[in-house]
Formats: sequence, C-alpha cells, structure tokens
Amino acid sequence: MTTSGNHLDRLTAVDASFLSNETSSSHMHVGGIQIFEGPPPLYVDLVEHVRSRLHQVPRFRQRLLVPPLEAGRPLWADDVNFNLTYHIRHTALPDPGGEEELKRLAARVFSQQLDRSKPLWELWLVQGLERDRFAILTKTHHAMVDGISGVDIGTVLFDHEPVPKPAEFVDDWSPRPQPGTRALVARAAEDAASAPLRLAERAIEAVRNPETTAKKVAEALEGVGEVVGALADPAPDVPLNHGIGPYRRFVWVRSELATFKRIKDSLGGTVNDVVLAVVTGALREWLHGRGIRTEGLELRALVPVSIRAEDERGNLGNRIVVMRGPLPVYVEDPVRRLRVVSEQMDGLKRSKQALGAEMISRFNDFAPPTLLAQASRLNFSTRLFNLIVTNVPGPQLPLYVLGRELEEVFPVAFLPQNHALAVAIISYNGRIGFGLLADYDSMEDIDVITDGIAESLTELEEAAAATAAA
Repeated sequence: MTTSGNHLDRLTAVDASFLSNETSSSHMHVGGIQIFEGPPPLYVDLVEHVRSRLHQVPRFRQRLLVPPLEAGRPLWADDVNFNLTYHIRHTALPDPGGEEELKRLAARVFSQQLDRSKPLWELWLVQGLERDRFAILTKTHHAMVDGISGVDIGTVLFDHEPVPKPAEFVDDWSPRPQPGTRALVARAAEDAASAPLRLAERAIEAVRNPETTAKKVAEALEGVGEVVGALADPAPDVPLNHGIGPYRRFVWVRSELATFKRIKDSLGGTVNDVVLAVVTGALREWLHGRGIRTEGLELRALVPVSIRAEDERGNLGNRIVVMRGPLPVYVEDPVRRLRVVSEQMDGLKRSKQALGAEMISRFNDFAPPTLLAQASRLNFSTRLFNLIVTNVPGPQLPLYVLGRELEEVFPVAFLPQNHALAVAIISYNGRIGFGLLADYDSMEDIDVITDGIAESLTELEEAAAATAAA
C-alpha cells in the first residue's frame, strides 16, 4: 500500500487546525501503547524493519514548512536531515516492570511536545515488561494522521504471519531540496489563484445538475444551521473543563469485543452506543465522588466521525468531522441509559450535523491562516463539549512485528485546552482497549473512572444476560 505524501503538499484546513490549537499545555499528538508477547527484538532490527516500510508512509520523512508572512497554510517538505534513529527510541521499565510502570512511562512520553523542526512522530521500544512481554509506544501529531487512517498506516509495520515472506528492499530515498523564500511565496500565490478556479468548477457542475445541486445546498445549509445552533446550547460546566497543565496521567481498561456485542444484541443499539453508555456510567460515579449532583445533567462528548471515502483509505491527513454525542449522566438505570444514548445517537445520524461540519471544513480550505486559526479554536471550545470520546475499529485478526504477536492495544487521544480528560477506544482481534489520557494535576482520581467503566460494563452485561434468559 502506497500512501500520499507528496513533497510540498499543503496541509488541509483540519490538519492546520491541530497546529493552531497546540499550546505548551495542550499537545496535539495521538498514539497508542502496543503490548507484545515474547522477548523484545534488538533495537537495530526494529530500526531496519521500520526503514524497510517507510516507503509506504512517505509523510513520516517529511517536516513542516511554514511559508513566510503566513502566506498560506504550512506545507509538508522532505526532511533533508532525516535521521531514523532520532525518531525510534529505546528504553526499559524499572523494576518490577509491571503495567503501572508502563502507564507512568507512557504518561511522561505523551507529556512532551513533538519537535516541529523534524517529522512529527516517535516510536519507543520498551523492554523489561513483566511476563516476558515488551511494548511499543507510538506518538504522531494529529496534523499528520487521524484515527481511522491511523489504523491503516500503523499496520504497514505489522505482518499477518509470524514469519512473513522475505521481501527485497533497497532504500533509495533521497530528499528533495527545500524551496527558498521566493519559491514559497510564489507557491502561495499560485494556490490562492487556483481557489477561484476550484470554485468555478463547482459552479459549472451546479449548472449542469441544478436539481441535485439545489438539494445538496439546502441540506448543507440545514446542516450548518444545526452546527450554529449547537453553539447556543453549550456543554455544562463541570470539573472536566478548566485550565490544564502540560503533564499527563495515562491509564487503561481492557475488555472483550464479544461482551459489547452481546449487550447490543440483547438490549439494542450499536457497539458504539454501548461504549458511550459505559463511559456515561463511569462519569456519573466520578461526578458523585466529586460531590456533584447529576439530576438533569447531560454531558457532551466530542465524537469524531470519519468522512474518508473508500478510495482514500490509507491516505495520511485528517478527513474527519465531529459531532456532539450525548452522555446522559442524569440516568441512573444502566439499561435506560443505553436506550437514551442509542436514541439520541440515531437522531444525530439522521440530522445534518455531520454534513454541516463537513461544509464548514470545506469552507476553511479557502480561509486565510489567521481566520482559520480562529475557526479551529471555535471547534475545540468548551462551549461545545466536555471531553473527547473516540472509538476506532481495528483489525480483527492477529498481527505480528518481527515474529512477535501483538496482544493488546491501548489508544491515546489528546487534550484540547480546558479539557482534562479524553477517552479513546480501539478494538483489536476480539479485544477492546480503553485508553484514558488525563491532566496530571486535576485528575488524581482518574482510577475512579477506570473502575466505573468496569462496573458500568458489568451492570449492562448482567442486564443483557437476564434479558436473554427471560
């Protein structure tokens, strides 16, 4: 699989928004903790393994290039000083090498910003994990890759067999020279001049298909109206939303995909509805532990939705819009809680909210950088949501790296400004991993939420079993 990553590709509006929203305390990188069985590979072997696959992800050898005087959005340019061993790190856990030590290491790694003068990714080989295991930590800036394409891109390092067929590889990559200031300004002028042409092409298409175009315009306007309406209905003020620091806590919860499927088959909804209901139950208990009443309280989750077409799968960059998913913490009964989530999510899917968000994203592609920065800050406003909850479907078959089987994956999201918690979920080979990233200073009771996820899931599982037996 060869992916896009052309020299001097300009960032999309969505990609650029992740750069403009990044601060010293709000890091916009994502990643995951991957746990493998068996002894760790040698560092040099892992480096050569990654090197042999880099031609499939050319963006991983490119760095940001910012035009002078903000003349257009940044571009991706080949890194003339690319050094693979800078990006691949090697470390070991202190004794006793348990999962608590791995969580603390992951929290420290994700507390540090990526260096924008280099390609925006890191990979950490972690040895010394108990029970003859090791881990690989991946860390990539969100401007480079989103959750859905991240699954596709990540798997280029994996094999579907313990001993893959040997492949001939010649590393003939040579970086293309970086353009000078005059060339960058000329490129920005060229892009600006081409924008009216792209609009004209859409206008011609509209003339050719007036009825279809009119319907699309009406739906798009309706969708934009729903997005604007969301601003008038702000998320509630809870302790999740205040200033955060640069340091992080990271914890996880493991479960089985079959459990979620049994619940949705018995009680209704989708796997994603069950995920949201479980998170809602955990947050309800956490709020009670903080002495906050939940009667009439509904939190809002920022739920990313991929709009990537099938022929775009594997491309780097973000093709996502976001919707505000319901977290009805006011509902005490777990079954009714799931029903409320499912009904409201069905309503969102029937609404034009996702279409409206996509239309705003397309408009931003024509916006100058300063206007784009303001729009992107609006997207991450605490007026809109309380926390991110993102659920990514992963491969449902075993994967291997250098003959070692991948056992578990725990994803890592990011914390926008004034958001102290983000919950990411991924399914892999029959398992589900919850990864919870939290602000270090304000979320010392993060374990209350992880315990609540397990308890909430157990409640739904018992209710599903009772319904099936009735």
